[in-house]
Amino acid sequence: MFIYRRLWGLITSVAKSPISVFVATGFGVGRVPKAPGTAGSVLGLLLWGPAGFLSLEAYGLGLVAALSVGVVVAGRAARALQRVDPPMVVWDEVVGMGVTLFGAPRTVWSLLLGFALFRLFDIAKPPPIRRLERLPGGYGIMFDDVLAGVYAAACLEGALWIVSHW
Repeated sequence: MFIYRRLWGLITSVAKSPISVFVATGFGVGRVPKAPGTAGSVLGLLLWGPAGFLSLEAYGLGLVAALSVGVVVAGRAARALQRVDPPMVVWDEVVGMGVTLFGAPRTVWSLLLGFALFRLFDIAKPPPIRRLERLPGGYGIMFDDVLAGVYAAACLEGALWIVSHW
Protein backbone atom coordinates (compact mmCIF):
# COMPACT_ATOMS: atom_id res chain seq x y z
CA MET A 1 0.00 0.00 0.00
CA PHE A 2 2.87 2.33 0.84
CA ILE A 3 4.37 1.85 -2.63
CA TYR A 4 1.07 2.72 -4.31
CA ARG A 5 0.70 5.93 -2.30
CA ARG A 6 4.26 6.97 -3.13
CA LEU A 7 3.72 6.16 -6.82
CA TRP A 8 0.46 8.13 -6.90
CA GLY A 9 2.19 11.07 -5.19
CA LEU A 10 4.89 11.02 -7.85
CA ILE A 11 2.33 10.83 -10.66
CA THR A 12 0.31 13.77 -9.36
CA SER A 13 3.42 15.88 -8.78
CA VAL A 14 4.57 15.29 -12.38
CA ALA A 15 1.10 16.18 -13.65
CA LYS A 16 1.12 19.47 -11.74
CA SER A 17 4.54 20.46 -13.03
CA PRO A 18 5.30 22.15 -16.34
CA ILE A 19 6.98 18.97 -17.56
CA SER A 20 3.66 17.16 -18.01
CA VAL A 21 3.39 18.30 -21.65
CA PHE A 22 7.03 17.30 -22.18
CA VAL A 23 6.32 13.80 -20.85
CA ALA A 24 3.02 13.51 -22.76
CA THR A 25 4.81 14.40 -26.00
CA GLY A 26 7.27 11.55 -25.43
CA PHE A 27 10.02 13.91 -24.23
CA GLY A 28 9.43 16.07 -27.31
CA VAL A 29 9.35 13.24 -29.87
CA GLY A 30 5.68 13.97 -30.62
CA ARG A 31 6.58 17.40 -31.94
CA VAL A 32 8.05 16.01 -35.17
CA PRO A 33 6.22 17.58 -38.12
CA LYS A 34 5.29 14.32 -39.91
CA ALA A 35 3.81 11.14 -38.39
CA PRO A 36 4.13 11.94 -34.65
CA GLY A 37 2.27 8.73 -33.75
CA THR A 38 4.81 6.64 -35.61
CA ALA A 39 7.63 8.56 -33.94
CA GLY A 40 6.04 7.87 -30.55
CA SER A 41 5.75 4.19 -31.44
CA VAL A 42 9.45 4.10 -32.34
CA LEU A 43 10.20 5.65 -28.95
CA GLY A 44 8.04 2.96 -27.36
CA LEU A 45 9.94 0.28 -29.25
CA LEU A 46 13.25 1.71 -28.07
CA LEU A 47 12.05 1.89 -24.45
CA TRP A 48 10.13 -1.38 -24.17
CA GLY A 49 12.35 -3.53 -26.39
CA PRO A 50 15.21 -3.71 -23.89
CA ALA A 51 12.75 -3.82 -20.96
CA GLY A 52 11.59 -7.21 -22.20
CA PHE A 53 14.53 -8.80 -20.44
CA LEU A 54 12.96 -7.86 -17.11
CA SER A 55 10.73 -10.33 -15.30
CA LEU A 56 7.08 -10.22 -16.40
CA GLU A 57 6.18 -8.81 -12.99
CA ALA A 58 8.69 -5.94 -13.24
CA TYR A 59 7.70 -5.25 -16.86
CA GLY A 60 4.01 -5.25 -15.91
CA LEU A 61 4.62 -2.90 -12.99
CA GLY A 62 6.50 -0.54 -15.31
CA LEU A 63 3.64 -0.73 -17.78
CA VAL A 64 1.05 0.09 -15.10
CA ALA A 65 3.18 3.01 -13.92
CA ALA A 66 3.61 4.32 -17.48
CA LEU A 67 -0.14 4.02 -18.09
CA SER A 68 -0.97 5.79 -14.83
CA VAL A 69 1.43 8.62 -15.60
CA GLY A 70 0.03 8.76 -19.13
CA VAL A 71 -3.59 9.16 -18.07
CA VAL A 72 -2.65 12.12 -15.90
CA VAL A 73 -0.16 13.88 -18.19
CA ALA A 74 -2.12 13.25 -21.40
CA GLY A 75 -5.22 14.81 -19.89
CA ARG A 76 -3.25 17.78 -18.62
CA ALA A 77 -1.48 18.21 -21.97
CA ALA A 78 -4.79 18.07 -23.83
CA ARG A 79 -6.11 20.89 -21.64
CA ALA A 80 -2.90 22.91 -21.98
CA LEU A 81 -2.87 22.46 -25.78
CA GLN A 82 -6.65 23.06 -25.94
CA ARG A 83 -7.34 19.93 -28.00
CA VAL A 84 -9.23 16.75 -27.15
CA ASP A 85 -6.52 14.37 -28.44
CA PRO A 86 -3.53 16.38 -29.66
CA PRO A 87 -1.46 14.51 -32.27
CA MET A 88 1.74 15.54 -30.49
CA VAL A 89 0.70 13.64 -27.35
CA VAL A 90 2.40 10.32 -28.04
CA TRP A 91 2.79 8.81 -24.58
CA ASP A 92 -0.22 6.67 -25.52
CA GLU A 93 1.78 5.17 -28.38
CA VAL A 94 4.70 4.52 -26.03
CA VAL A 95 2.41 2.62 -23.65
CA GLY A 96 0.61 0.86 -26.52
CA MET A 97 3.93 -0.49 -27.77
CA GLY A 98 4.66 -1.68 -24.24
CA VAL A 99 1.38 -3.60 -24.21
CA THR A 100 2.13 -5.06 -27.64
CA LEU A 101 5.55 -6.33 -26.58
CA PHE A 102 4.50 -7.69 -23.16
CA GLY A 103 5.85 -11.23 -23.01
CA ALA A 104 6.99 -11.25 -26.65
CA PRO A 105 10.39 -12.71 -27.51
CA ARG A 106 13.08 -10.12 -28.12
CA THR A 107 14.08 -10.97 -31.65
CA VAL A 108 14.40 -8.40 -34.41
CA TRP A 109 11.53 -9.97 -36.33
CA SER A 110 9.11 -10.12 -33.42
CA LEU A 111 9.90 -6.51 -32.45
CA LEU A 112 9.40 -5.29 -36.03
CA LEU A 113 6.21 -7.33 -36.47
CA GLY A 114 4.91 -6.05 -33.13
CA PHE A 115 5.64 -2.48 -34.24
CA ALA A 116 3.87 -2.97 -37.58
CA LEU A 117 0.85 -4.64 -35.98
CA PHE A 118 0.53 -1.92 -33.36
CA ARG A 119 0.67 0.83 -35.99
CA LEU A 120 -1.95 -1.05 -38.05
CA PHE A 121 -4.40 -1.32 -35.14
CA ASP A 122 -3.66 2.19 -33.87
CA ILE A 123 -4.41 3.70 -37.29
CA ALA A 124 -7.30 1.43 -38.34
CA LYS A 125 -9.00 1.49 -34.91
CA PRO A 126 -11.26 -1.56 -35.29
CA PRO A 127 -14.21 -1.80 -32.89
CA PRO A 128 -14.37 -1.01 -30.04
CA ILE A 129 -11.11 0.98 -30.09
CA ARG A 130 -12.70 4.14 -31.53
CA ARG A 131 -15.37 4.02 -28.81
CA LEU A 132 -12.66 4.21 -26.12
CA GLU A 133 -11.53 7.56 -27.55
CA ARG A 134 -14.74 9.02 -26.13
CA LEU A 135 -13.66 8.39 -22.54
CA PRO A 136 -12.97 11.65 -20.69
CA GLY A 137 -9.56 13.33 -20.59
CA GLY A 138 -6.44 11.24 -20.47
CA TYR A 139 -8.44 8.01 -20.26
CA GLY A 140 -9.69 8.38 -23.83
CA ILE A 141 -6.25 9.35 -25.08
CA MET A 142 -4.56 6.38 -23.44
CA PHE A 143 -7.01 3.48 -23.48
CA ASP A 144 -7.64 3.35 -27.24
CA ASP A 145 -3.92 2.71 -27.68
CA VAL A 146 -3.88 0.17 -24.86
CA LEU A 147 -6.58 -1.82 -26.66
CA ALA A 148 -4.72 -1.43 -29.99
CA GLY A 149 -1.72 -2.89 -28.14
CA VAL A 150 -3.82 -5.80 -26.87
CA TYR A 151 -5.02 -6.55 -30.43
CA ALA A 152 -1.46 -6.27 -31.76
CA ALA A 153 -0.11 -8.52 -28.98
CA ALA A 154 -2.73 -11.17 -29.70
CA CYS A 155 -1.92 -11.14 -33.42
CA LEU A 156 1.82 -11.15 -32.71
CA GLU A 157 1.49 -14.16 -30.40
CA GLY A 158 -0.72 -15.91 -32.97
CA ALA A 159 1.78 -15.26 -35.76
CA LEU A 160 4.68 -16.46 -33.62
CA TRP A 161 2.74 -19.62 -32.67
CA ILE A 162 1.96 -20.36 -36.33
CA VAL A 163 5.59 -19.88 -37.37
CA SER A 164 6.87 -22.05 -34.51
CA HIS A 165 4.46 -24.88 -35.42
CA TRP A 166 4.95 -24.69 -39.16
